[in-house]
Parts: sequence; C-alpha cells; structure tokens
Amino acid sequence: MRNLNEHTITDAVIARLVDTPDPRTRYIMTSLVRHLHAFAREVRLTEAEWLRGIQFLTATGQKCDDTRQEFILLSDTLGLSMLTVAMNNDKPPGCTEPTVFGPFHVEGAPHYAHGDDVANGAKGEPCLVRCTVKGLGGAPVAGASVEVWQADAEGHYDVQLPGLKEAQGRGVLQTDAQGRFHFKTVVAQAYPIPSDGPVGEMLRATGRHPWRPAHLHFMITAPGYEPLITHVFRKGDKYLDSDAVFGVRESLVGDWRPQPDGSHSLDFAFVLNPLA
Repeated sequence: MRNLNEHTITDAVIARLVDTPDPRTRYIMTSLVRHLHAFAREVRLTEAEWLRGIQFLTATGQKCDDTRQEFILLSDTLGLSMLTVAMNNDKPPGCTEPTVFGPFHVEGAPHYAHGDDVANGAKGEPCLVRCTVKGLGGAPVAGASVEVWQADAEGHYDVQLPGLKEAQGRGVLQTDAQGRFHFKTVVAQAYPIPSDGPVGEMLRATGRHPWRPAHLHFMITAPGYEPLITHVFRKGDKYLDSDAVFGVRESLVGDWRPQPDGSHSLDFAFVLNPLA
C-alpha cells in the first residue's frame, strides 16, 4: 500500500491488524490506533511535539526500577488508574469501595501478630489501628489476609529510604475468628508523590500540585470473597478534594482520634463482596 496520506493512513494501519489471532487484542489495538490518530489530528501534532512526547515516555521508563514505577504514577496522575478501578469494581451498596493500588506496594512484607508495631521504627506519632472485616451480609471474615503499607511522617515509604535494611510501615496480618485485626503504627500524613521525574515535570507544566491526602493502604484477600485494594483517608486533610491521583471516596474517610497520652486511634470496618 503506497502513497498514503493523513486521510488514508489510519485505515491502512487498521487493515494490518485484521489477522491478529486474539479477538480482544485485535479490538484493543484497532481502537488504540483509531484514537491515537484522531488525537494527533485534533491537536495538529507537530513533529517536534511528537518527538517531545517520545522523549517523555522514554524518560518515564528510565525512571522505573525495582522500588519505583513511574508509569503507574503517570497513569495515576492522569486519572487512568482510577478510571480502570471504577470500571472494573462495580460492587453492591454496602461494600467497601476500592481505590488505586499505587506504586509502592512490595511483595514479601513481614507478617505480624495482632497488636504488633507495623511501623517498625518509621518516623511519626504513635497510632493504634483497629479494624473489622465482614462479608456483605454482616458475617465476620475469619482468616483474611490483610496487607497494610504507608508512608512515614516525612512522606517517605520505606523503599524510598536509601540503605534501609528492613521493612517499615508495611506488614501482613490475619483476621481472627471475629474478623478483627489491630496493629500499632504511626499517624498517616499527607505527602507529595515523587516529583523528581517526568511525572513531576508534567504536573508542574500543567499547574498541578503533587500532594496526596494522608492515608493507609490496605489489600484484603479471603477465600470466597473478591479481593479488596483500597485506602483509608484521614478526615480533615486539606488535600481530600484535590488528591493528585483522584483516589478519594467519601466512604473511605476515617477519623484519627487523639488520645489522652498523645497518640491517636483509628477504627474502620471493611465489607467484602462475596464471589458470585
């Protein structure tokens, strides 16, 4: 096929995809080509802008390593992560809402018993977290695996701290027979997402801030129930309505209550959706 121009090239590219063996792959790639070409036409993309875009994506990949996923940050800050979560997690009323996974989950977090200090030396004011996990019908979910992770008082996850030899602010617990678990940690604080890379450059270029409201991450799995990946956000945080990654849901806002000894406590109830 020769002598293609701006009006005919899209159909030519799509025609090359008709023999894609997997129907879903063919559908996705066809739609991707159609929308990319439409975008380029709509903005009248220049060659210099196209090259700058390639450089931006290249730099995004180069910023990724074992402890940082810049492409997840990019997806998060463009709202794509939360859109995907929303489209794929239409749960019945009463279930705990999911939100974004984030770029700082780490496999192999240490296991803790109830009441242990998950902070493990992380900086911050002490806090006691008490939670329950139940099914949609109200029955306690015993033996659920609960993975929690958070940043310290300075806005850093343990994987961002050079030279740190052990996990801090992350761990795995199991619910008891009544679906309960509790642990010690530090008070969640608002923090900026990493802005020293291409995503930070994009935020500055578009006049956006990089801040996330204070939160704890939770990932809860149990036989017979859909997995839940969510946050609990701190009530009163000034970034609740401008989260850099669009992850806040009103139902996920919890109250960190001050205690007489200067610590805080958080109580929260999770409700899982049974598998069909």
